[in-house]
Amino acid sequence: MAQFDLPLEQLRAYRYPYPEPPDFEEFWAKTLKETGSLNPEFTPYDGELRTVDAFDVTFAGYGGDPIKGWLLLPGNRTGPVPTVVEYLGYGSGRGIPLESLAYASAGYGHFVMDTRGQGSSWRAGDTGDPSATGPAVPGYMTRGITDPHDYYYRRLYVDAIRAVDAAKAHPDVDGTRIAVTGRSQGGALSLVTAGIRDDIAGAIPHVPFLSAFRRGTAITDREPYAEIVRWCSIHRTKHETAFATLDYFDATAFAARATCRGSFSVALMDGVCPPSTVYAAFNAYGGEKDITEWPYNNHEGGGPQDQLRTIHVLRQLFG
Repeated sequence: MAQFDLPLEQLRAYRYPYPEPPDFEEFWAKTLKETGSLNPEFTPYDGELRTVDAFDVTFAGYGGDPIKGWLLLPGNRTGPVPTVVEYLGYGSGRGIPLESLAYASAGYGHFVMDTRGQGSSWRAGDTGDPSATGPAVPGYMTRGITDPHDYYYRRLYVDAIRAVDAAKAHPDVDGTRIAVTGRSQGGALSLVTAGIRDDIAGAIPHVPFLSAFRRGTAITDREPYAEIVRWCSIHRTKHETAFATLDYFDATAFAARATCRGSFSVALMDGVCPPSTVYAAFNAYGGEKDITEWPYNNHEGGGPQDQLRTIHVLRQLFG
């Protein structure tokens, strides 16, 4: 794929022109007040690893639903360690600890949150979504899309916010030194968490998804934005209702509320998360920020270089 979005100079200045709902903060404050006890459980897990200690985690997410995760800790730790909470890309589950060794090997705690209802596209998951509602295009983007209270991402966003509390509940996690990261959908979840919480030291989103919905659906025919387009093409009279729901979940609005360090990446040939949608979130971001541009990459972005970039930011934040 060639570069297809705005020229680079315009990307760097792009601002998403659509306002957030007037009751955006009220909606999320009420949503978070509805959460109950966290009930975190950490069970030692034998992952055939000698330098990393793994724990199988369960905590209560949205509606008290059990959410799975992994906590991976350096085996040579001598006390509580700074920790990065990672959220996963669209369709991915937590997999097995062997697939997530980079950050613990670099000396940091690593909390990997499973994604409710997903985990069957490219890495296995173990968390269901018992609250799925309404007619939807196959996938997750249109589940409950006619009402923000029923929308799938209301549940997932709450899970992501509470995952930080779950990580902090382990005695070997330094709760005063927490960063969040993720790729694509996971990058958006890191922006959501940084925008809601005031105890995050840094957000490191790679090619973040779920930003500037109206622009994303207008300029790419790639999944997952295409799920929304297909739904609107069938429910012809309800497209404004759908986008009115999506406005409550746009990562640009959460990015604007973040105050911690933000370190983004963007791929300029990305047909899944078009560059202008990434820049919409980046340019709205409220904290100190930087962005790495990958000129010749599609949605894979920087790949392993983005992992190295994350470690470099963790070094700057925590040593």
